Amino acid sequence: MEFGIYSFGDINPDPRTGDGVTAEKQLANTLERIVLADSAGLDYFGLGEHHRPDYAISAPAIVLAAAAAVTSRIRIGSAVTVLSTEDPVRVFQQFSTIDLLSHGRAELVAGRGSFIESFPLFGADLGDYDALYAEKLELLLALNESERVTWSGKFRASLDDALVLPRPVGTAENPGKLDIWIATGGNPESSARAGILGIPVSYAIIGGYPERFAPLFDLYRRAATQAGHDPQTLRTAIAGPGFIGADSASAKDTFFPYWADSMARISKERGFPAPTRASYDEMTGSRGAIFAGSPNEVADKIILTHSHLRNDRVGLQMDWSGVPQHLMMRSIELFATEVAPQVRQELGVLVG
Repeated sequence: MEFGIYSFGDINPDPRTGDGVTAEKQLANTLERIVLADSAGLDYFGLGEHHRPDYAISAPAIVLAAAAAVTSRIRIGSAVTVLSTEDPVRVFQQFSTIDLLSHGRAELVAGRGSFIESFPLFGADLGDYDALYAEKLELLLALNESERVTWSGKFRASLDDALVLPRPVGTAENPGKLDIWIATGGNPESSARAGILGIPVSYAIIGGYPERFAPLFDLYRRAATQAGHDPQTLRTAIAGPGFIGADSASAKDTFFPYWADSMARISKERGFPAPTRASYDEMTGSRGAIFAGSPNEVADKIILTHSHLRNDRVGLQMDWSGVPQHLMMRSIELFATEVAPQVRQELGVLVG
């Protein structure tokens, strides 16, 4: 099991105090968190791409390049790259460069994104939502296979034996290639596509019960098997809200106003019911999607979730609506030094 953190660089004011941070300060805080995650022993830190006033990170590749220079072992990547509105050639070059700077520690998580601001910003038509993603993913994977590419499509100029450099370091399993994942919020077609292509998949689970994603994990593995891939070699991840404190009650009470503030804003935009303390308490229960509580409690929930999904990685988003830096740092430290060792020990016994 791998353990990671992901962040969007949230710069919403603290709902308790009204205090906020600038984008400049949040980027500095983010790098400080990545350095701590690296030194504490976490496996991964991901940065999302958003083009909104409430998030500081619209160009994650640049921040990841800075992170590569100040870390030594942790894997770093996107969470996610909104591939539908990006140029796959440029994305490949950026992440190959990050991979070189980090000596093979870069990951590219390609998705459609949960917000649509990038479509008008970069001149993409929302009517082409599915077609854009499918075509650009096809090109990205072709670029990863060969340094010279001949390709044609609908949304980008054709390539005729084009030389695309630099080439990444890659991993021991796939030298010279980027570690590319597909991200999904639960779309069955995305699960099947990832399995057919033999690509690792990351599921965003921000509400409900993670166990309900088990059919999607099964679909992914069945599709991989039918396409001739060994599902045992393919990695799966879950990503969702989480916060760890010294004890259960204080951790949940501390995290609630930040989570509720972010969810209230998102719910209003999308016409969802407003979040309540009751819904929060249900989601922080043993089966819910919010991994908030004491180290023992969060470890138990991760183990229970793994029994349903058999996931290889869990990633937590802790920075919701202005969570103060000192609370973030303590939560990351507890995740790395108390939660992760418990889970690794238990799953080692269960699996071995």
